[in-house]
Amino acid sequence: MPVIDRLRPEDRDAAAALYRRVFGSDAAASSDLRWEWQYRDNPSSPGPEPMIWVAREGPSIVGQHATMPVRLWVHGRQIAASWGIDVVVAPERQRQGLGEILFGTWERNVGAALGIGLSPSSRGLFEKLRWPRLGPIPCLVKPLSRRAVKRAEWPEPLNRVVSAVALPYIRRVARPRPLGHEVRVIRQFDARFTALWERVAPKLDLAVQRDAPYLQWKYIAPPHVRYSVAALLDEGEPLGYVVYRHMREARSRVTLLVDFLVDPDDAAGLEALLRWVDREAAAADSDKIRCHCLHARFRRVLRRSGYFTRRSTLDFVVKINAWPVPASFYRRTDGWHIMLGDADLDR
Repeated sequence: MPVIDRLRPEDRDAAAALYRRVFGSDAAASSDLRWEWQYRDNPSSPGPEPMIWVAREGPSIVGQHATMPVRLWVHGRQIAASWGIDVVVAPERQRQGLGEILFGTWERNVGAALGIGLSPSSRGLFEKLRWPRLGPIPCLVKPLSRRAVKRAEWPEPLNRVVSAVALPYIRRVARPRPLGHEVRVIRQFDARFTALWERVAPKLDLAVQRDAPYLQWKYIAPPHVRYSVAALLDEGEPLGYVVYRHMREARSRVTLLVDFLVDPDDAAGLEALLRWVDREAAAADSDKIRCHCLHARFRRVLRRSGYFTRRSTLDFVVKINAWPVPASFYRRTDGWHIMLGDADLDR
């Protein structure tokens, strides 16, 4: 029977070797690039060592479950939480319940456990553990060019017909509009953004704590991906921010709207940030903007700004352990602010 405990400093090489064995050299090189940032530099880490659980058999590590600590805001209370990210089990020990043991150990040791973008095996494990089922985070897309509606699985003649039919609508929703507010690019989240979080947080039922140290670490410091960040300002004071980046996909170029924060009552402020992203996406020759957003009021503003809902495969789960919550808690998610940038999916 394997022994489950926390990763020790001397385990680093063995854990890296297991990761390379299971996922391959390219994935291991990517993990090595972001390791110090993700685990040691994280301002939400409860101690100097990463929150990684390992399964030992004698001198060997045969499994590990890496997590990313965050502080979770839930109905006015803060919880020490973490995202489950990489579960690695040696091939000869797979399908023997080791992943379930690692998951259970993680859940028992955090105030709230979170998961996003689940694999089929992870989804089955969460169901086996009887975690609450929340479904996917809604996906919204704003088309900017006729290429936005092309699908890689469709034949080219069908893509041409659909693009032609959709073009008048695309031109209407993609036309530039005035910002109406001051928006500026920033590369530093200072104490003013902690004050912004403290003003907005009481209006959110559940959200990862977005204070200045977290935002600086999450969106400015990553070594593996570069984000663009813009702030909504009023006489120098931030009223909100938006995080985005541009990337190439099959048949199109997309701007990912990774994260934003404004007062849920400030629809005009969010519209200004969205119009800024429209301009940035057009300048980058993007064909569409894509966003995953759970908060219902924010989604209404997105739809008014030309976004439409697409089928989402970004499953989200959360289990609150810090105190008892009723089953209805997991059904009332309209006030939860969860986006793509909250976990580690954007690699």
